[in-house]
Amino acid sequence: MSEKSVYQIAVEQYDHAVRYLALSPGLAEMLRQPKRELTVHFPVKMDDGSVRMFTGYRVQHSLAPGPGKGGVRYHPAVTLDEVKALAMWMCWKCAVVNLPYGGAKGGVICDPKHMSQGELERLTRRYTAEISCIIGPMTDIPAPDVNTNSQTMAWMMDTYSMHSGEQALAVVTGKPVEVGGSLGRVEATGRGVVITALEALRVKGIDPQGATAVVQGYGNVGAISAYLLQDEGLKIIAVSDSVGGINNPLGLDARNVLRFKQQTGSVVGYPGAEVITNEQLLALPCDLLVPAALEGAIHRGNAETIQARVIAEGANGPLTPEADEILECKGVLIVPDVLANAGGVTVSYFEWVQDLQIYYWTEAEVNARLREHVMRSFNEILAIAREKGVSLRIAAYIKAISRVARAIELRGIYP
Repeated sequence: MSEKSVYQIAVEQYDHAVRYLALSPGLAEMLRQPKRELTVHFPVKMDDGSVRMFTGYRVQHSLAPGPGKGGVRYHPAVTLDEVKALAMWMCWKCAVVNLPYGGAKGGVICDPKHMSQGELERLTRRYTAEISCIIGPMTDIPAPDVNTNSQTMAWMMDTYSMHSGEQALAVVTGKPVEVGGSLGRVEATGRGVVITALEALRVKGIDPQGATAVVQGYGNVGAISAYLLQDEGLKIIAVSDSVGGINNPLGLDARNVLRFKQQTGSVVGYPGAEVITNEQLLALPCDLLVPAALEGAIHRGNAETIQARVIAEGANGPLTPEADEILECKGVLIVPDVLANAGGVTVSYFEWVQDLQIYYWTEAEVNARLREHVMRSFNEILAIAREKGVSLRIAAYIKAISRVARAIELRGIYP
């Protein structure tokens, strides 16, 4: 595992890309660090009547292009350092796909697997109240992330609405359709991964029909990516979750595996598949690898074992800079997270627009607009990569940093 912190990795990626741009030193330094970091400590009444203290964060990297945008995660390992990195990546991600947003992220240190629904609701409502001073439909718009979902967003929206005295549907995205959510949002991130992965396979001259794919992480992004790739003719030969992985060279039925996991809690034990570790899964020969777990999964210690020809980053930051360098030398085409998994924030933008105008689109309209957005962004990044002779990641950062820097230049420095 890399000894660098996730924020150091995010900054290193930024520093590597900014060398290709003629930014003033002051502007480059401004974009290097977040605009605002909020830490909150708050009490929650537990089911047994006791009171526990929790710590949460909300970080805004830049608001120059527009309101902040980024998810909220619940996890025991949440740190301010991690949230700062994710906010920076969200800033670049929104810019890569031409959304009028800055980047933000939030998190609460907790273990939702050991909390009841009532405890999670009380935690969510109190956290929302604590960060309500910096979120809003035109200031910063949260969304689901690790261990949060549409129900979490409904609680956040309702809490904010109670405090503001108005129906603030647009304060969060990723909500249930019944309370202002968008059709197509659940599959959006996975769908974006698939759109970019298919294009990357074509760039490498690989026919998707019959190509082999491996998916690490079988949550919302990984599972949906797997069955949508299967729909496109790829053969899913291995998948994994936090417990372990399964492998069948003849192919797995991605939807059946998902049903099995929903029934049993893990993909491990799926009939007709060999049990493997996550490290073994990453090293399998395949045409496409989708790392869709947590950050830092592929690093200096295991990058040499990777045999995939294309990698589409379903998770945020699954490759360290050292792994990037090793894999690029091996000729692996990497679709970076800021492009590959931007489908979720793109449809979140669509949801926000629909909420603001109180007019909703069909799922077909949402999917068509998503495909158009992501395809245009992929082609723009590919053109930059070819023009400058750089990787897709550097090309994506060049575009993103340029866009945010230009927004700052046009707005000027206040006062």
